[in-house]
Amino acid sequence: MGIVIAVISGKGGVGKTTATANLGLGIALNGEKCVVVDFDIGQRNLDMILGLENRVVYDMVQVMDGEASLPQALIKSKVNESLSFLAASQTKDKSVLNSEKVKKLLEELREKFDYVILDAPAGIESGYEHTIEFADAAIIVVNPEVSSIRDADRAIGILDSKSQKVKDGEEVNKYLVINRIIPQMVQNGEMLNSADILEILNIKLLGKVPEDKGVIDASNQGKPIILDEKSLAGQAYKRIATRICGNSVPMPDIEAAPKGFMKKLTGMFK
Repeated sequence: MGIVIAVISGKGGVGKTTATANLGLGIALNGEKCVVVDFDIGQRNLDMILGLENRVVYDMVQVMDGEASLPQALIKSKVNESLSFLAASQTKDKSVLNSEKVKKLLEELREKFDYVILDAPAGIESGYEHTIEFADAAIIVVNPEVSSIRDADRAIGILDSKSQKVKDGEEVNKYLVINRIIPQMVQNGEMLNSADILEILNIKLLGKVPEDKGVIDASNQGKPIILDEKSLAGQAYKRIATRICGNSVPMPDIEAAPKGFMKKLTGMFK
């Protein structure tokens, strides 16, 4: 049976959907069968980042309502056959979700895939609760800023109270991805450093992703940044995906100022 992982944030705009797309593809590049599911009912963005918007015929709501079969709705990635995608509905709203339908869908996906990655909607309303309800684990994506950390903390609190695993006396494994890190701003104290964030949230660090202007261009082109060998963000996502698959890889200190920066900074005070 596959592992269900919810990718959550609390706050919108932190790069959660971009992370979902890249980590899903990264898992597939590790040779595992993976499906990414867009749970943001009413707003569909994951398909564009994956470059699959023109292939969507059926969505997850139609599968749950019996209007389409799961094989009909699943879309294979253009770049890796081990990755599949299940779209959110753009014509419905989050009220169409209910626990029984979500549970049945996820059980069917578990049987077909090694990893089932759920892209949760921003916020902490019903759509979010249905996304995390039957997850085995959660990846919390944050930016190194106070508002993002505060909203993530609230999202974790709901995860720890609404999850079926928690209700059954088990624990949902929680992992942190710190996204859009700018080393100079961390060094200047304008961004929180990872040690401070970990102390506040008290969960395991899965990886750090640096700010990378190429991410926007990659998303617009429907080519996840993980495919760009030269991209620092792409390399970070590769490392995180490898860790998700159970393999150990080093975690570079991307918060450190680049070479020459500290020398330049020191020179300013001479």
